[in-house]
Amino acid sequence: MIDRLEYLIALSREKHFGRAAKGCGVTQPTLSAGIKQLEESFGLLLVQRGSRFRSFTPEGERVLEWARRIVADARAMREELRTLKKGLSGHIKMAAIPTALPLVAALTTPYRARHPNVSFTILSRTSIEILSLLENLEVDAGITYLDNEPLRGVRSVPLCHEHYRLLTAAESMLGDRAEVSWREVGQIPLCLLTPDMQNRRIIDGYLKAAGVQASPTLESNSMIVLFSHVRTGRWASVMPAKLAETFDLPSSIRAIPITPSGPAPMVGLVVPHREPMTPLTAALVAEARRVAPFLDT
Repeated sequence: MIDRLEYLIALSREKHFGRAAKGCGVTQPTLSAGIKQLEESFGLLLVQRGSRFRSFTPEGERVLEWARRIVADARAMREELRTLKKGLSGHIKMAAIPTALPLVAALTTPYRARHPNVSFTILSRTSIEILSLLENLEVDAGITYLDNEPLRGVRSVPLCHEHYRLLTAAESMLGDRAEVSWREVGQIPLCLLTPDMQNRRIIDGYLKAAGVQASPTLESNSMIVLFSHVRTGRWASVMPAKLAETFDLPSSIRAIPITPSGPAPMVGLVVPHREPMTPLTAALVAEARRVAPFLDT
């Protein structure tokens, strides 16, 4: 039964029978037969089919919700039994918004010092993608904004507030300032994240509140791309202070505080809201609570 529910979750994620089968490590006929067996056992049509996947039926959506719970519980049980036998070990897959990637090491480094038999995979994703990955059991945890867009079905641990800096050449129009306003920031050409990124939407909100609108001369979904342009001294950008601190800024580039115009966004750890938590996830939540007081300074 569990493997058939896994097939259903994979189909929800991929919206394609072939890709779902590949993700489960089985052939497409095996996956299709498994889902058909689920339908026969429930006496319900779960998936609308044609020559390809169309959608889940309303009954299929409800079964999918249960499938996520049951599969998550089964995985948690196996992990707990393995922990009882071998101690805490295994693999954690995390996704983080690009601006929060520097925070990941603040969690993973002390975590692995306590639990050396745990390994990690870290993905860079948008805030919306992180919630989808958590829902479909593709990642164990995420680091994202906690208070700007709705979070459903997750447990959160606040880590730090996000304060902003204008990165610009020392010889630029604002380069000699000790502090700048959002209105001033909105009056210079900027390179910014793409609009699908929540950080960009936050920045746009600050600029709008200051009576200006961003007109970026360059957009990217990569902070590295933005930083590489800022380093030339011919571009300016807005970045979180903790992210700017991780870059090796040349002396010709300044990171200038931007005057706050409202509450600073909170970034934190999110994990699925399930009881009991898996041992790996519970240890990660405990680590986040330990390091949070040292991050929000």
